[in-house]
Amino acid sequence: MSQFSRADAVDRLARLIETVEQDSMPVPVREVWVYGDLALGIDPIDRLDVYLTKDLLFHGDASKEEAFIESHGIEGVGKTVSAEWADAHPEALCANTNGHAAPEKCLAAHLIDDEPIHLEVCNTGFENNVTQRLKGAMARQDYEQILDPRGVCLWVDGTQSEDAFEKLRSGELVFPTLPDALEMLGMDADETTEAANAIKHYRERQTGATVRGDVV
Repeated sequence: MSQFSRADAVDRLARLIETVEQDSMPVPVREVWVYGDLALGIDPIDRLDVYLTKDLLFHGDASKEEAFIESHGIEGVGKTVSAEWADAHPEALCANTNGHAAPEKCLAAHLIDDEPIHLEVCNTGFENNVTQRLKGAMARQDYEQILDPRGVCLWVDGTQSEDAFEKLRSGELVFPTLPDALEMLGMDADETTEAANAIKHYRERQTGATVRGDVV
């Protein structure tokens, strides 16, 4: 199984953020977080979990949509993802099952290769999405969909947190166990171990590069 050492994982995060800063993106990216094993000080890690907060695409060029329908069979270019970005990176243009350009898939295609990285993409910040996902998972008892709340923000609106990166490199960040973290967020104590095991088993089944898009 492919793994990242702590140093390599942090370097990979730095390169990902550099790409977000320097390249045109399919949609605006507002925040970059890391959560899970790397934030916990584990070394090496099996997978790198990254969370992106995206904004909606405003002032797009919808006039390009027809050309991409003809060339790629994908709708929504210039509406849901940037036409300028699609012109520059047509190989990374991806669609959902309905044939519309999918921002989260386009971001993943641009930012990660075939490597053990999971990308969570949502229109709201990490902490808010953690809460919303937990509420939904508790209501449905679908614990695999819980988002591990133990995360750290590395980059916001063009500003990188050097302090957070230093602590990530040295493993200085301190978090509770996952059951304790879930209990702190309102889950009943008798459910937390079951939920943590479900999350662990779900993660163990994931391989390679994966992405999940969410709307709150």
